[in-house]
Amino acid sequence: RWLRNGTEIDIESDYRFSLIEGSLIINNPSEMKDSGQYQCLTTNTFGSILSRDAVLQFAYLGNFSGRTRSAVSVREGQGVVLMCSPPLHSPEIIYSWVFNEFPSFVAEDSRRFISQETGNLYISKVQTSDVGSYICLVKNTVTNARVLSPPTPLTLRNDGVMGEYEPKIEVHFPYTVTAAKGSTVKMECFALGNPVPTISWRKVNGHNPSKARLRKSQAVLEIPNVQLEDAGMYECKAENSRGRNVFRGQLQVYTYPHWVEKFNDTQLDSGDQLRWECKATGKPRPTYRWLKNGVPLWPQSRIEMVNGVLMIHTVNISDAGMYQCLAENKYGTIYASAELKILASAPTFPQNQMRKTIIVTKGQEVVIECKPQASPKPTITWKKGDKALRESKRITVLPDGSLRILNASKSDEGRYLCQGVNIFGSAEIIASISVKEPTRIELTPKKIELTVGESIVLSCKALHDSTLDVTFYWTLNGQPIDFEKEGGHFESIKAQASSADLMIRNILLMHAGRYGCRVQTAADTVSDETELLVRGPPGPPGVVIVEEITDTTATLSWSPGADNHSPISLYNLQARSPFSLGWQSVRTVPDLISGDMESAMAVELNPWVEYEFRVVAMNKIGTGDPSAPSRVIRTNEAVPKTPPANVSGRSGRRHELVIAWEPVSEEFQSGEGFGYIVAFRPNGTRGWKEKMVTSSDASKFIYRDESVPPLTPFEVKVGVYNNKGDGPFSPIVVICSAEGEPTAAPIDVKATSLSVSEILVAWKHIKESLGRPQGFEVGYWKDMEKEEAAEKVKTEGNESSILLTGLEGNTLYHLTVRAYNAAGYGPPSTAVQAATKKSPPSQAPGNIMWIQDGSHVSLGWEPVRPLANESDVMGYKVLFRQEGQSNSQVIETEKTSAVVLLPDVGVYIIEVCAVSEGGDGTASPQIRVPSFSGGKVTSAQSTLHVLTTSSSSVTLFLALMVPSTSW
Repeated sequence: RWLRNGTEIDIESDYRFSLIEGSLIINNPSEMKDSGQYQCLTTNTFGSILSRDAVLQFAYLGNFSGRTRSAVSVREGQGVVLMCSPPLHSPEIIYSWVFNEFPSFVAEDSRRFISQETGNLYISKVQTSDVGSYICLVKNTVTNARVLSPPTPLTLRNDGVMGEYEPKIEVHFPYTVTAAKGSTVKMECFALGNPVPTISWRKVNGHNPSKARLRKSQAVLEIPNVQLEDAGMYECKAENSRGRNVFRGQLQVYTYPHWVEKFNDTQLDSGDQLRWECKATGKPRPTYRWLKNGVPLWPQSRIEMVNGVLMIHTVNISDAGMYQCLAENKYGTIYASAELKILASAPTFPQNQMRKTIIVTKGQEVVIECKPQASPKPTITWKKGDKALRESKRITVLPDGSLRILNASKSDEGRYLCQGVNIFGSAEIIASISVKEPTRIELTPKKIELTVGESIVLSCKALHDSTLDVTFYWTLNGQPIDFEKEGGHFESIKAQASSADLMIRNILLMHAGRYGCRVQTAADTVSDETELLVRGPPGPPGVVIVEEITDTTATLSWSPGADNHSPISLYNLQARSPFSLGWQSVRTVPDLISGDMESAMAVELNPWVEYEFRVVAMNKIGTGDPSAPSRVIRTNEAVPKTPPANVSGRSGRRHELVIAWEPVSEEFQSGEGFGYIVAFRPNGTRGWKEKMVTSSDASKFIYRDESVPPLTPFEVKVGVYNNKGDGPFSPIVVICSAEGEPTAAPIDVKATSLSVSEILVAWKHIKESLGRPQGFEVGYWKDMEKEEAAEKVKTEGNESSILLTGLEGNTLYHLTVRAYNAAGYGPPSTAVQAATKKSPPSQAPGNIMWIQDGSHVSLGWEPVRPLANESDVMGYKVLFRQEGQSNSQVIETEKTSAVVLLPDVGVYIIEVCAVSEGGDGTASPQIRVPSFSGGKVTSAQSTLHVLTTSSSSVTLFLALMVPSTSW
């Protein structure tokens, strides 16, 4: 249903109204009939609630009065106000002024101002250019409709010019400005005066908000998103050289109500007390009203309403319904709603509590619950058998209606009845109590000590009432044992109805603890525990601390780990460096670290190497897990002690002595600034010549002396040094200086063309005592190229020929040969020439004819005629292979015919190509020939076949069938 201005709208009485899914639709709305406040009232079986207000307004804009407006006449320099006098309108309108004719609008500046509050045009100091006709234009902000006022003429008087005068504030904001929090505030201030006044703003007793903006030549102060802290006294000041004028007004910021606390749906028993509270904030502070089912609720004898608190004493069914709390101030109203449900019902019990049997053991406490659902709360009575139950110290009825029996005995067995009664009716439940002998348990053995890897059986036996079934449960440290997830270590074995065993196989350290056996019957639960102690290898020692470091030692300490019930006998100290393969045991002082020690010294370490250390404990059962690694430390620097290994000579150039060695690993360099000292002397002399090599990665040194003959023997040794000093030298070895590059050029160089792309080069070399060659280099270039562009190919060892491949056909090449060794290259031979063969014929054998007689195939073809730049035909090749195989058999002939014997049954592929100096020519198209006799001659008829070829197609013709004898 819908209300207008608090009165229900009769939807049926006016055809203009319709209601669709709760929405009110008004056709042809009328301001006279339909403007006002609307609310929706929603109702169902639980009650009614009222919506917030919706205000329906009609936007309009009337016309200005048609009366002619009088001219306004002022002196030049005087201020003037032209009145707009807007027509009736709703809602707000926007003002502007037209000068003389539309659309020439008045531009606002420090001298001219249009107030959006009054609509008037203010000119602080009139000039001759202002003379003219002024029209006020107003625009509706909703409909965008516009209307123009009659013109107001502005003229100048001719009785002189207005002198200077102090500012006079003609338009200003109200003494009290109210604005909603979060809105934009605009305050106007404009003054007449000569000279034109300057406008300034300030917040009294504070600073202007940083977000504030000045508009229209400072005539408007605009504060967006206004907050409570922006409230206060604001001052507008207009001043010129003749004086000043001030206006002050108060900005008040209000806030709409906002919920701090709402109330919730509530259900109460009939006769209870209701207390609901709702709290809201707002400025001004909100007041509260309450509605019940959309109707105002007023204080009565049972109903109190104070500051948002609603109290109803002794509620009854008539108080049920939907309630709303309204918090409102002058700027708005907010709604909260909840349901009050009043419970009124006869006692009822859940079906599963109507009749039950309770089994207990002697001496136990018994509690029989009796908690019927009812409203109001029922009265509870108990009976045993047919008699009312008499309470005592041992038998009592608890406040919630339940019956408690302490120290139960056989005399308490029987049938008990509980009845609940209220004004709406009654209900009852029946419970039977059976008292049994208490269960006892025996768990053996009581305390066990085992070693890792052993097994044990725990036995649990129950002594119980013979009428009861028993169930066994096993626990470890109070938690149930999951037999499926324990990796096969645990197995539950139940051999008899009254006993159970727990098998623990291959015990681990983690299996130590308290093992419990719990026996459960319908009457009671009993349990017992036994302690299992597991001996095993020690746990990891504590943190390893490096206390003192030298170049070859490190003093370490640690804290002992768990001994796992077997005393620690020894510790093993291990180290790891970037050069070791994982963790390695190190020498220590003392040699054997006994189990009662917590420190030791690692010795024989390498200087200037990063190490980590860890400790492993041992007892008579085994070796435990290692400790966590220590921090990484570096031993101190020391003089190196390891010289290079494998000092030897290397090949070099003439007059060079090349000394090589294996570099010393960083592990043995012992400090920074590591390098080598290379010492050498001619064999048989006394003084050593020494050279420093500063790179630690160096592996050779080259000494060059023009006076040193080839193959001169030298004594050589290589030493080491670093920033701490010089280390030892390697053993002395004898090596020889380089023998020098070859001096003789190869002789008898011959070049022979083999094919279109191959030339064979051969040579001889004169043996030399010095400068022995390691191989030869052949250079070759085309006739039109320079020698500098030659391509080169090398041989190794004593080769005396090489086959050049990949050459261009029909091309003249120049070739040289020279020897080389590690010292360099010898002189080249005299250049020789050779031309590659012409290219093989590009034409394939054509018009191939063949006739098959059993396994014999007779072939014939037209001769190949080479082009001018191609090699002459020397003969032909017939290639044939069985289909599916890659290797072909070849028949060579100088004729244009051949006979092929097909050795096996199957299909054969046959091709024919020309043979020339330049190699094999283009092959003919393939022909496929079946063989049915496999080398056996048959009397079957022979068939003549012709394969005619052209550049664009291959055609197979079947010729006459002729007897083989005719062929």
